[in-house]
This record gives sequence, structure tokens and C-alpha cells, in this order.
Amino acid sequence: MRAIVDSSASAPRAGRPNLAEQVYARLKAELNDFQLVPGDRFSEAELGQRLGVSRTPVREALFKLRNEGFLDVEAKSGWSVRPIDFGRLEQLYDLRVVLELAAVARLCTHTGTPPPELESLKDIWLVPAAERLSDAREVGMLDEAFHATLVRAAGNAEIARVHWDVTEQIRIIRHLDFTRGHRIEATYAEHAKILRAVMQRKVEQAQLLLRSHVEQSKAEVRKITLATLHEARERSKSA
Repeated sequence: MRAIVDSSASAPRAGRPNLAEQVYARLKAELNDFQLVPGDRFSEAELGQRLGVSRTPVREALFKLRNEGFLDVEAKSGWSVRPIDFGRLEQLYDLRVVLELAAVARLCTHTGTPPPELESLKDIWLVPAAERLSDAREVGMLDEAFHATLVRAAGNAEIARVHWDVTEQIRIIRHLDFTRGHRIEATYAEHAKILRAVMQRKVEQAQLLLRSHVEQSKAEVRKITLATLHEARERSKSA
């Protein structure tokens, strides 16, 4: 795996990369892609050697991930990937639904010209089947942006902030929803229905569609996560 190169010595001070942020981003990606799976153990020295950086940025990145709930640390055994807490994820999904339903209600009762963010969503989700994307990673990013944009368009910055915090915490499993082809097509159809209901200001219909969409996604993600964890552990055993 390609190491992180410390180019700070030759870079201008203002443009120097933050190594801790680079390490954090790399490890977060490995967690999201299940290259690091629950139960994996490692030391700061091992990570530093693998990534080609000193222990200081590694330690800073690891503590940030611990504070976000992804890692545990013990004095004698070092660092480990925290088991996925499905109970906590269930609560986060419940909170997400509450926030998004509130945002949809605000959008549907909005008077005057619809927020411009809704027009941008139409260009992505209200398209013919031939123009739809099929790449799971791309669709996953667009799905996350769809829900974040709905919340942001509602105009309450505090709701948007909390919603983004929730999004950050469920991303590790949420993107798995699109590793199954049928979920990509279903998401396009479900987003289109939600968006049309919002633009027609049919609040009850929009909320019903949104709740059903998130609940279906949550159920699929749980099944896929368990299967993916099993596959990752089997690969680790045979490596």
C-alpha cells in the first residue's frame, strides 16, 4: 500500500500538508472500506512504518478516530478497531429520520420560490434511466449529498450541523447499501418520488416516502454489513 509522503520539508509553510489529517483520512477510508475490520489490533509504530510517517501524526489521527467512536486503545495491548455497535447505529438512524422529517416539513411549508438546492437535485435524480449512474461509490456519494442537501435547503443551520455529525458516524456502513445493484435503481426511484412530493409541497406524502426509504436502506445495510464483515475476516485468515 502506498505510503504517505512527508513533503513538508520542501513545501512552502502555507501550503504544507497536515500529516495528521492525511493519516486520519487514510485510516478513515480503510475503516469505511473494511480494510481495517472490528477486532484488528495494531500499534502506533506499526502504522507509522506502514504509512511512512512518524508516530506523532499517527497518534493524533488515532485519537481523533477514537473520539469519533471507531477505535479503542489500551496501555498494554495498543489500538484496536471497535466492534460495530448496531444498537447505537439504530439510534443514529432514528435521529437521522427525525432530522430529515423536520427538514422536509419545513421545505413543504416554505412559501415563495423553492430553494435553488432543489433544482440541483432535480438535475441529478429526475433523469431518464439511460442517464443514471451505476458506480456504487459515486451513487453512494450522491445519496449522501441528496439527504444533506434536503436538510440544508430547509434553512436551519443547527439541524444541518447535527445531521452532518450523524452522517459522519453512519458513513462506515451506509455506503454498503450500493454494493447491491438493485439498491441503486431503487434509490433513484425513491429519491425521485421524495423530491416530487417535496416540490409539490405534499408534506405527509413526502415524510412517508422518506421514512420508508431510510428504513429500507437501514435494513439492507445491516444485512450487507454482517456479510461484508464475514468476508473480510475470511480474507484476513487466508492472507
